[in-house]
Amino acid sequence: MQFWSRFGKWDTVWYRKFLGIEVEEIRLDYARMRLPYRPEFRQPAGVVHGRVIASMIDTVVVPAVGGGYEEPRQLFTIDIQLRFLAPIVDDDLVAEGWITQRGRQIVFCDAEVRSGAGVLAATGTLTYKVSSKPLTM
Repeated sequence: MQFWSRFGKWDTVWYRKFLGIEVEEIRLDYARMRLPYRPEFRQPAGVVHGRVIASMIDTVVVPAVGGGYEEPRQLFTIDIQLRFLAPIVDDDLVAEGWITQRGRQIVFCDAEVRSGAGVLAATGTLTYKVSSKPLTM
């Protein structure tokens, strides 16, 4: 869990850092993250693009999945199902993700993205594959 408590604080600019996602809380089987709003996230209709929301859903579960193993492991999304429920307009994105079932190599997760004002914008169900190989960075 110690490795995952540093999630996003690494020197390398991985995708999460590139987008600007900020970690708010990480604990065993749970994580919460925030993405401060930027106008560049809008699509032509003026709402936050669905791919930005999808990125939040796919990212927030990573430390929740990884934190359940002694050593850092390689993690791979093998299935993701998204439901877009409401638009986010000119507001931060707040994502929460948690584990619903954990196997040795397959982990099932749920996630939600809300606007900074608390409106539920999207939900997701994810399946992750956890490699038996340790993560090397």
